[in-house]
Amino acid sequence: MSAFPGSPRLVKGGIVLVDPGSGALLKVISLQYNPDTLTRSLQLKAAGGDNADRSQALRLKGAAVETIKLEATLNATDQLEFPDSNKDAVTYGIHPQLAVLEAMAYPATSVMLANDRMARSGSLEVLPIETPLALFVWSKSRIVPVRLTELSITEEAFDPQLNPIRAKVSLGLRVLSVDDLGFGHRGGVLFLNYLQAKESLAGKAKPGVLSSLGLEGLSA
Repeated sequence: MSAFPGSPRLVKGGIVLVDPGSGALLKVISLQYNPDTLTRSLQLKAAGGDNADRSQALRLKGAAVETIKLEATLNATDQLEFPDSNKDAVTYGIHPQLAVLEAMAYPATSVMLANDRMARSGSLEVLPIETPLALFVWSKSRIVPVRLTELSITEEAFDPQLNPIRAKVSLGLRVLSVDDLGFGHRGGVLFLNYLQAKESLAGKAKPGVLSSLGLEGLSA
């Protein structure tokens, strides 16, 4: 509970996993502490690439490739101060929270075993394993489908049983666009909503004037 009764409720960022077919909610991964910085980069998809002819100079062939990087902190110290009400933290430290993030990098063992059985039974085609659809949530205006591209964990402190009790986690995410998923895919629809939210916010920006750039006009 906040020490200040009138303070606003803190909204946390995180990742939501949903079934790509049914849209059923599978898991919510909320960050224990919101990171201080969030790095985003956009790589444009110009028509024809860098060597495009003049007729293609102003054309884009698709949505920019956006990547997101952030660093999250996990800490069980506060929970260990009250062991009676935080038995899992006493027994496992922050292992469960780390395992939830790491599980995004692996296909489910049940699906792996099922595919192995199909392969050994002589199935003609065993499709690559589809993972849940991951959504990066950073406020109501930024809900975007992503794929985990990088996960780095630095464990910094341990309990007597060598369970990690403090760690820093670096996450690399690639935004999945309609070019990756298609317009009819659930994630593709969410991506379009994400772009429309950008366009709406851009419309709220105060328009600039040429005089602020020291110009009176533009000559053709």
